[in-house]
Amino acid sequence: MRVDLGANMETTWPVLTVLTFLPLIGVVFLLLIRGDEEVVVRNSRNVALWVSSFTFLISLLIFWHFDPTVSGYQFEDRGEWLSRDGIGYHMGVDGISMPFVVLSAFLTPLAILASWHSVKFRMREYMIAFLVLETLMIGTFCALDMVMFYLFFEAVLIPMFLIIGIWGGARRVYASFKFFLYTLFGSVLMLVAMLVMYGEAGTTNIPQLAAYAFDPSVQTWLFLAFFASFAVKVPMWPVHTWLPDAHVEAPTAGSMILAGILLKMGGYGFLRFSLPMFPDASLYFAPLVFTLSVIAVIYTSLVALAQSDMKKLIAYSSVAHMGFVTVGIFTMTEQGIAGAMFQMISHGLVSAALFFAVGVVYDRLHTREISAYGGVADAMPRYAVFFMFMMLASVGLPGTSGFVGEFLVLVGAWQASTWLAFFTATGLVLGATYMLWLYRRVVFGKAEKAEVIGLKPMNSREIFIFMPLTILVLYYGVFPTGLLDLMQPAILNVIDQVTGVATADASIGGAN
Repeated sequence: MRVDLGANMETTWPVLTVLTFLPLIGVVFLLLIRGDEEVVVRNSRNVALWVSSFTFLISLLIFWHFDPTVSGYQFEDRGEWLSRDGIGYHMGVDGISMPFVVLSAFLTPLAILASWHSVKFRMREYMIAFLVLETLMIGTFCALDMVMFYLFFEAVLIPMFLIIGIWGGARRVYASFKFFLYTLFGSVLMLVAMLVMYGEAGTTNIPQLAAYAFDPSVQTWLFLAFFASFAVKVPMWPVHTWLPDAHVEAPTAGSMILAGILLKMGGYGFLRFSLPMFPDASLYFAPLVFTLSVIAVIYTSLVALAQSDMKKLIAYSSVAHMGFVTVGIFTMTEQGIAGAMFQMISHGLVSAALFFAVGVVYDRLHTREISAYGGVADAMPRYAVFFMFMMLASVGLPGTSGFVGEFLVLVGAWQASTWLAFFTATGLVLGATYMLWLYRRVVFGKAEKAEVIGLKPMNSREIFIFMPLTILVLYYGVFPTGLLDLMQPAILNVIDQVTGVATADASIGGAN
């Protein structure tokens, strides 16, 4: 694929392959580090940070030259020497996958910075796990071959399993195995469905499969098999119970990546596979998805109100927010899908910031119990401001990215059913309730506990992590059109595959 890098600058180098596998070069350097423990720790941090930062810069280069007017795939890279019997190496990005690629590359160096001092042992192995995880996340969103997608999608479990199981909390082994087994079980069914699709279509090429007309009766079973995997990954109610345990026990950086990227793989899978490949089944099962999503929005919001652990409360809020995502996707309207995509990107930024906010105070007091705090604003005023902004973004305050995604999802839900829109909108009220309750008890009031009074203010590293997240949440809340315009052609393409109706002239913000 010839990539235009500007005036009089052209190259044929495979940019997506370089982007995907560059972190593995960092892994090689980490394995070559020699010296005493202090040298290994310092160099491991630096190598991981520089490699992940350079990966992010390459993703920005690709993003800068991405054509938002094209609905198809760009920067495609095919490895003909790896292709055989309809299975091959094929990578590319469109308006649906491009934002997730950049988000993955953006959050990884921030997660590494968040681990700078909180990880106390096996620093080299910890950084190796994160760089491998980055390769697998980016590969998942770039893969255009079903077998490649499955390998990346499933392999993500391994480094995250290790991150939780080795560097997690007291119940880390239980949480890591629960996370692994839940997600693996659903993916086994998806693998069976992929074998059936390959046997019928004779290819594992994702664009070709999206254009292949599977029999409606076969679509039903294929949809359910893929649904079993993606619903667990989102996660949807009632297969969400692994998420709170995983978040509570994971280190701060693990929670940032888990909420910021890994949960989005389920929503991405629905858009990449379920809707375009199984349109009849998607339409048939949409009411079931709506029911499960509304239950998730209401039930997990109420459960969040009952939590005494900050991390667990935010974890349940993630399930509720992802309920908005699945509602938007299965409205199969332009506004609904655009809102779901925007909500996933916004939630990736906001949830990462909220989990980091918990990590900041946890590193100082070593407890996540809400009752252990109160009056934090007196000792950490800057922290109180950052935490307040992200809390308000989480509840969808106008002017933040959270508002744009939720508003568009509700517009799409209204077109599908007024009752669906009504019950989904209850999540806004409940979300404001538990987030304001959390903020009041942690930040406001008079600091009475000696530990809280003695809290050290945020350092420059912590402020540096918060700043880009805050800027992006504010920017996309005020100027959402850049991201919406980038996604629109690919979204319209998905809708056209589902409905067979040309919608190229529709506007994301317009009324139908």
